[in-house]
Amino acid sequence: MDAEQIAEGRARWQERYQQAGTRDADFTTLSGADVDPLYAPTADTPGFERIGWPGEYPFTRGLYATGYRGRPWTIRQFAGFGNAEQTNARYKMLLAAGGGGLSVAFDMPTLMGRDSDDPRALGEVGHCGVAIDSAADMDVLFDGIALGRTTTSMTISGPAVPIFCMYVVAAERQGFAPAQLDGTLQTDIFKEYIAQKEWIFPPEPHLRLIGDLMAYTDAEMPRYKPLSVSGYHIREAGSTAAQELAFTLADGFGYVELGLSRGLDVDRFAPGLSFFFDAHIDFFEEIAKFRAARRIWARWLRDRYGATTQRAQWLRFHTQTAGVSLTAQQPDNNVVRTAIEALAAVLGGTNSLHTNALDEVLALPSEKAAEIALRTQQVIGEETGVVNVADPLGGSWYVEALTDRIEEQAEAIFAHIEKMGGDGTILSGLLRGIEDGWFTSEIADAAFAYQRALEKGDKHQVGVTVHTDTIEAPLEILRVSHEVERDQVALLGRRKGERDERAVAESLSALRAGAHTEENLIPVMLEAARREATLGEICDVLRQEWGEYTEPARI
Repeated sequence: MDAEQIAEGRARWQERYQQAGTRDADFTTLSGADVDPLYAPTADTPGFERIGWPGEYPFTRGLYATGYRGRPWTIRQFAGFGNAEQTNARYKMLLAAGGGGLSVAFDMPTLMGRDSDDPRALGEVGHCGVAIDSAADMDVLFDGIALGRTTTSMTISGPAVPIFCMYVVAAERQGFAPAQLDGTLQTDIFKEYIAQKEWIFPPEPHLRLIGDLMAYTDAEMPRYKPLSVSGYHIREAGSTAAQELAFTLADGFGYVELGLSRGLDVDRFAPGLSFFFDAHIDFFEEIAKFRAARRIWARWLRDRYGATTQRAQWLRFHTQTAGVSLTAQQPDNNVVRTAIEALAAVLGGTNSLHTNALDEVLALPSEKAAEIALRTQQVIGEETGVVNVADPLGGSWYVEALTDRIEEQAEAIFAHIEKMGGDGTILSGLLRGIEDGWFTSEIADAAFAYQRALEKGDKHQVGVTVHTDTIEAPLEILRVSHEVERDQVALLGRRKGERDERAVAESLSALRAGAHTEENLIPVMLEAARREATLGEICDVLRQEWGEYTEPARI
């Protein structure tokens, strides 16, 4: 790239920057020195075409010309425990303390599509998240929180669609139409088969529900993002950074192909896809991973899937700091780990961020630990000055080399997935890789290699393998009382006794019939939620019609 091209590029960026405007904030160093909004190359900088300008294809340097000067990332703390009333109180605390959006954690029975009174739920109700049995629980969960004015993310995959319907019904009861809602639903079932293992149905029925959701939100909910494609759980299961990136983007390509097979317009539905990544402890590798992700996604959406608008080529992503990096030993060290990981996410250009609490390796976060996690983001945003410059590490020889290397590794994995499918599509390759156990095998090998490096002393964990002496006192942790389960089961029983059983039966019968047609099941499921059909009842109907998935034994 010559001097004239660089000058033209800077002029384009400057025009977009001025049009976008910036926040009313102090963009100087701690010592008062002015900071330019962008630092860019000279005429002899090699490979600049792959780096580009902020807000310009291939978006290596971020989606917006202003970086965080225009708007900061959304602080979205992941929370949920006990019953809906207890979690509602935690949400109000987080919002009052400066949180910018809600992110719902559900308990294990809810994640598996079971009601709290299901015998298989015994001992699990409310322990790893909030228990949600029906739309009435959603009413309580968001009581006093205007859903039409609050972005809400829900981390759930197997029963994502019925949970989504209950959320929409709760919003309707607050007086908000579906078109007013803004938020994200994880929905990503591929990552369940690959890593997290919380599925209900075989892959094809799950994909049918996801396709129905994509079509419904495309038509009725333009602000809502129906699919958050998750790499977080893939990384937490032990993958490398390159595997996390490649498997996650491949999942995203699979959903693009699903949308296209439904006849949807990629320029309309692709902006409704978002991503969820892990921010691990290797600082520069994580920054490079995020930058490579944007570049790969933009190129594939434009060149392979025909997306013509920038919004359809954008990879927007949420980040959560690495739970797997936290240690039970010397848990105060987890504050440091989380801060470093959060900083990597910010320097990598995340759109929203959750910071883990120091005690999450032991239990759900206490209020004090949750506040420290929230303040970690606020210190980064308000005190460090890293928000003053768009892509401040862009042009670093080390960062750019890492970005290129991770991109090359990811492309090699995409080629292998395509080859597995045999028909030139990523979607077929994903299904074959799941069936053959290829993804789980790759992750297991990576996890084993890392564990062996720890045990040999090649890798270190402070407080665990090195520097183990401590004066730390035991932590007081949050404990969820078993009374929560007893009360939730009793409440569910009362609600079942008060509802119109005939109306519930009719709605479930309509769902059963619809399961064997090509009609969109979202309106049918919404009606069941309005009539207070429970999550377990809805999922049981579909289990009976579609069957349950059982993972094949691996040798």
